[in-house]
Amino acid sequence: MANYLLLLAAPLAAAAAFPPEEFAARRAKVFDQIGNNAVAIVQAAALPEGFGVFRQANDFYYLTGLETPHSYLLLDGRSRRSTLFLPHRDEARDRNQGKTLSAEDAAEVGALTGADAVFGVEMLSVQLAGMQIRLPAPAVYVPSGPLQGVMGSRDETLRAHADVAADPWDGRLSRSAQFLSLLRNRFPSLELRDLSPILDELRLVKSPREISLIREASRIAGLGILEAIQRTREGAFEYELDAAARYVFLANGARFEGYPSITAGGVNAYMGHYMANSSRLKDGDMVLMDYAPDYRYYTSDVTRNWPVNGKYTKDQRELSEFILAYRDALLERIRPGVTADQVLDGAREKMAPLVEKLAVSKEIYREAARGMLSFRGHLSHPVGMTVHDVGNYRKAPLVAGQVFSIDPMLWIHEERLYMRIEDVVAVTANGVENFTSFLPASPGEIEKLMRDRVK
Repeated sequence: MANYLLLLAAPLAAAAAFPPEEFAARRAKVFDQIGNNAVAIVQAAALPEGFGVFRQANDFYYLTGLETPHSYLLLDGRSRRSTLFLPHRDEARDRNQGKTLSAEDAAEVGALTGADAVFGVEMLSVQLAGMQIRLPAPAVYVPSGPLQGVMGSRDETLRAHADVAADPWDGRLSRSAQFLSLLRNRFPSLELRDLSPILDELRLVKSPREISLIREASRIAGLGILEAIQRTREGAFEYELDAAARYVFLANGARFEGYPSITAGGVNAYMGHYMANSSRLKDGDMVLMDYAPDYRYYTSDVTRNWPVNGKYTKDQRELSEFILAYRDALLERIRPGVTADQVLDGAREKMAPLVEKLAVSKEIYREAARGMLSFRGHLSHPVGMTVHDVGNYRKAPLVAGQVFSIDPMLWIHEERLYMRIEDVVAVTANGVENFTSFLPASPGEIEKLMRDRVK
């Protein structure tokens, strides 16, 4: 309990923001990729409808750090100059909601972002039209991927867009698709190319400042889950644990959630991405929480399982300890120069003999452990500006600066049960850093924590 309180009082991570030099260095890498006869355009997010709180689109923030909606970034590979196009000042909105940087704040915007020039948003069309006059016109790189904002992982966003497209009474274009359509229609002589693969590759390897923010997001996520564990009791609703964790996120400086919490008691966890969080917790069940904040545009992905009544059954203990041992076997093998497949193969080889030693009451539990070792998804997805971040670390040997989740999981289909733990790790120069190593994971640690829980 004392360690938990010390963690709760720990200062926030130092990297409150990125200096303009880091944004400029990222843009320089884009220039290197598009070449000296091309330009790139990156679109900002729109204002949310209603009373939603604005959060910038990830690619735009990654290259500028600017939180002004309805803005555009033009990267001219011919001159290697960066130009921002911003809406003009809305004095009524500024008086009502607080100042938003506008085209009239060119000096302040330049100091924040390191951009070479700042214009009103209407001037983007003028510059694009001018590119058609002197031939050959430059190629124009634009991200094809959807804008990623609050809880905006690309996979989930694309699924939502597909649902809209399938609705015969809807079918509207997304903001990013509408922008591409306008470019094609207004400037048909310009050749459009996809910028998303370039940005995805750049975002896959994190800088030290990015890693410090993910580390802090992971710390806050762990503190939220610790609070939820302490608040667990029979008869409580899943959403009460969600609320306890969410409070900790806010108290530690996180403005948004990285994704909606999965707070699932008993068989609800079997659904994987269950988010209703509306059931009562029952004695004898396990509860699974998967939750992390959006901390200054970076998030984490952390999961723990624990018994509602604070005491593991013999089977729950055996399976939990097996999952934990497999996680540790993965951690032992992560380092630069090895592939994800080599990590998985090595961990499976180590754990296979232990399956037969499991002291479980049902053979289906042993079969579930065997199936766990054959599953290839335990080294899961990149984590960064979104929980399912862009890029693919599996196609080549690991390199320092890659950040991803490890989430060993076990299904018992006959009983509709699902168990896992999940941590976010960074590949370092010499091995791996587990950002949530402080968070209890073993049955003994969790039982001790729950004995001291709030009554």
